[in-house]
Amino acid sequence: MARDRLPPLHALLALAVVTVWGTNFVVMKFALGDLPPLTLAALRFTFALLPAVFFCKRPAPWSNLAAYGLLIGVGQFGALYYAMNGHISPGLASLVVQVQAFFTIGLAMALTGERLRGQQTAALVLAAVGLLWLMVHTNAEMTPLGLGLVLFAALSWAGGNIVARQAGKVNMVAYVVWSSLFAAPALFALAFAVEGAPAIVAGIHGADAATWAAVLWQAVGNSLFGYAAWAWLLARHPAATVSPLALLVPVFGMGASAIFLHESLSSWKLTAAVLVIGGLALNAVQLRRAGPVASGT
Repeated sequence: MARDRLPPLHALLALAVVTVWGTNFVVMKFALGDLPPLTLAALRFTFALLPAVFFCKRPAPWSNLAAYGLLIGVGQFGALYYAMNGHISPGLASLVVQVQAFFTIGLAMALTGERLRGQQTAALVLAAVGLLWLMVHTNAEMTPLGLGLVLFAALSWAGGNIVARQAGKVNMVAYVVWSSLFAAPALFALAFAVEGAPAIVAGIHGADAATWAAVLWQAVGNSLFGYAAWAWLLARHPAATVSPLALLVPVFGMGASAIFLHESLSSWKLTAAVLVIGGLALNAVQLRRAGPVASGT
């Protein structure tokens, strides 16, 4: 039976997932030390696809899987990795990409006629002020191009949320696996066009065991474990109980970046974080009262 409060073991599982999702921004940055960004994205979805595709039944129509794979693979992670390759710090990327929650609401309003509920307008304004504050302070840690790419990644994630909703209740692990069938080839094609074969070969040849472990961690730990555990929790508890825990993702992302990459936590950055996370929290409170508008994971 669904409960309003997570049992301790379930809470620990949720904490493990958001820890993996948040700290993965540091793992991404580490892997980008050897691999070009689009090549890294292509390898991530290749390892998410193989060999798992041979053990999962196709969970949705081909058209739906293709749309999700291209939006999440190319649009979200392709743009995110490219941005993190010198255009935005991992901590800031982990924060900015969370505005996908508001893009998801906007797309739902445009496509299905849904309307803002309760304090969602205030939540949106608060997060927007946080983003404007970031724009004012663009510097070596975040260029305008980096901010734009991560916002595009967030918009693509939101589009993926809408497409996933149209698929109905499906096995999310199988859904991620089969959609990778479209993400990986598209990313490899884009990598060859943008980065070129010599850079791809050099990156793969120069990658050491730690880099390959980082790639596998993103595919297996971040995608397969993360989605499987999150879906398991959502199947047993109200979404309004589980989803707000995703607010910890940028907290872990910024914290891990400060600890492992020595990324500064300046006052302007913390102010922006408080505004954006505050807006997300207000939105989460509204979802808890009225039921979720869209997935934010």
